[in-house]
Amino acid sequence: MAVFTVTGGAGFIGSNIVRRLVADGHVVRVVDDLSTGRRENLDGLEGRIAVHEGSILDPALLAGACTGADCVIHQAALASVVGSVRDPVATNAVNVDGTLNVLVAARDAGVRRVVYASSSAVYGDTPPLPKDETMAPCPQSPYAVSKLAGEHYCRAFTHVYGLETVSLRYFNVYGPRQDPSSQYAAVIPIFIRRLLAGEPVTVYGDGEQSRDFVFVEDVAAANLAAAQAPDAAGAVVNIGSGERRTLNDLIAVLHDLTGEHTPPRYTAAQPGDVKHSQADISLARRIIGYEPQVDFAEGIRRTCEWYGSRRSG
Repeated sequence: MAVFTVTGGAGFIGSNIVRRLVADGHVVRVVDDLSTGRRENLDGLEGRIAVHEGSILDPALLAGACTGADCVIHQAALASVVGSVRDPVATNAVNVDGTLNVLVAARDAGVRRVVYASSSAVYGDTPPLPKDETMAPCPQSPYAVSKLAGEHYCRAFTHVYGLETVSLRYFNVYGPRQDPSSQYAAVIPIFIRRLLAGEPVTVYGDGEQSRDFVFVEDVAAANLAAAQAPDAAGAVVNIGSGERRTLNDLIAVLHDLTGEHTPPRYTAAQPGDVKHSQADISLARRIIGYEPQVDFAEGIRRTCEWYGSRRSG
């Protein structure tokens, strides 16, 4: 049993990590300002976790939440390319200043390791696929820049202060508890919600852009593995499925699962968007023992079932 502090623990990915940690018998503290996270994501965990409601821009709050912790899993962020284009200052404040606050609090509290949620967006739109960690980053949005800055801070804290850090470059994470009502929601929950309502989905571009979709339970497992792997300190690793699907492929699968076949609406591509993305996960396999367990068809089926049950409820 270990003590974990999870920033952004009421969010989509964070809450799935929290549930996995609790199920494994660990002591869990959640830090979340509930700006995008939801208390309902933690339903059923009352009395089993400690919730510190507040922002990672509050050093005093972080100091209290990190005291006595063995590991910090840092998920809190403004996680939107589009949002960062609209407000790069806010994105920088949370994703860069906030990450620095987390690292300082962890260092001062004597935390052993910090696992940091980075993003495949750091690669930009360079042509080679799949993306591997030896490729030079080429961020094309303020969001991507902020995530890469966080990685550099993590490396620096490992090198200068001896604080173990592991940065996980998430590809396109999906699954239960992903909010479809957010202004900057990801594509899968938006598509599912609209199709279940009998409405057409909107595709920015021609739909032939491709993504490496990875199920959230696999991402949660990757975080636990990164927290414990003995030789991972200072590493940066991709977390994806290792495969890619076009948005048109995704729509076809969702049409079959939902029984709704309303044709999509196509419109202009969004600025800062990446055309193709796919992870090389060989380093994650080697360094942290990561192996995705849920394939695309099964993950989409589970996700559709979850949203369908919420809608009927």
